[in-house]
Amino acid sequence: QVQLVESGGGLVQAGGSLRLSCAASSGSIFRFNTMAWYRQAPEKQREWVAIVTSIGRSNYPDSVKGRFTISRDNAKNTVYLQMNSLKPEDTADYYCTGTYYNGGQIWGQGTQVTVSS
Repeated sequence: QVQLVESGGGLVQAGGSLRLSCAASSGSIFRFNTMAWYRQAPEKQREWVAIVTSIGRSNYPDSVKGRFTISRDNAKNTVYLQMNSLKPEDTADYYCTGTYYNGGQIWGQGTQVTVSS
């Protein structure tokens, strides 16, 4: 059973940067059709922030476009989320997810990001 393990969260000042990592244990990320990052702030719904396909195509919502970059290192079975120009409203728990070709999906346990003003 593949597990996704996020890391890299923490406390950063507004305008700063963080890089989140999502490592797939016991398996290749090639088994996933897409991999994505979501976030959930307190008392808010979970929202999508970045997605990358198996061939490296990425997409972002307007709220993070130009500031966040998703990438994948197939050799390391890891997906990254580079977050620049962070804002207090980016504060949330960030989750990595992998979607299989059959539509099944798994989630990581999340990593907390706090952006202070």
